[in-house]
Amino acid sequence: MPPAIPLDQFWQSPGPILDVRSPSEYAQGHIPGAISFPLFSDDERAQVGTCYKQVGRDQAVELGFDLAGPKCGDFIRQAKALAPDRTLRLHCWRGGMRSGGLGWILATAGFRVVTLEGGYKAYRRWVRQSLATPKPLLVLGGMTGTAKTLILQELAALGEPVLDLEALANNRGSSFGALLLPPQPSTEQFENLLADRWGVFTGDRPIWVEAESRRVGTCRIPDELFRQMDTAPTLEIIRSLEERLDLLVDIYGQADPQDLIIATERIRKRLGGQRTQAAVAHIQAGDLRSACAIILDYYDRTYRYDLERRGTVIPQVDGQGKSPAAIARYLQNHWPSVIQR
Repeated sequence: MPPAIPLDQFWQSPGPILDVRSPSEYAQGHIPGAISFPLFSDDERAQVGTCYKQVGRDQAVELGFDLAGPKCGDFIRQAKALAPDRTLRLHCWRGGMRSGGLGWILATAGFRVVTLEGGYKAYRRWVRQSLATPKPLLVLGGMTGTAKTLILQELAALGEPVLDLEALANNRGSSFGALLLPPQPSTEQFENLLADRWGVFTGDRPIWVEAESRRVGTCRIPDELFRQMDTAPTLEIIRSLEERLDLLVDIYGQADPQDLIIATERIRKRLGGQRTQAAVAHIQAGDLRSACAIILDYYDRTYRYDLERRGTVIPQVDGQGKSPAAIARYLQNHWPSVIQR
């Protein structure tokens, strides 16, 4: 059987990472960069699991070999395409029979194989431990439309450590946040992506992160990270209403009007019936700017409520008339003096 090695050694080993769990397990969450290489389909996995519970382990193992046996040649050919030098890493859920069995098949075919001790379950323990590790944060706040995401991107271009939660979640953090973006990952995969990024940050330089609620679309920020964000120094970007509307129209003007209407209807209870009807009418008439002005009133009230709840004074940075790049350069050079105001 191929050697099973702990996670720290698994990271350092050569070769692509092949995740031999079923397709649905992989879709729910996987090691970033790992390739789906299922030993069993979802249906086959269910058959083996049912056999294990109702009949017994020995019969389940036999069934597993019956299902996997005819696919061995395909496994070897696919592995050759993925790892031409015949060096690779495998893992399953607990580091048990699936990775061990497929590892044995590939090793017999001449591959150099290692498996992950404890499997994906061990990796998930590392994810939680990693995100609980305290690191210095600087939170970038501001009302909707103040270009916080663009500023973060410019800070990253300047070499500053940036944790872009919205980019990892594929969502801008509102009812409209999913428009024009790829589907969101599961919360589990969002955590995996966060931990992967979190581990890159070393040293004492503060990590810039955008102020968010506990959820970014359907993705929930882990409590370990959210607590750090909640107590970190925060800076608030200030822009005029006209500038904010310019930005929102530029972004959402590319969206399908029907999608905008659906997103507006989702906040009807909070926006109010009359305001919702007026916003929808503006969208239907092609006047997105007027619609955004109505919708912003709701988001601004929510933002101000959150500030009042915190009961703290947040230092402000005047971004009016300035490009995201100019604001990023200012923050890079002056953030210590700003947070001491």
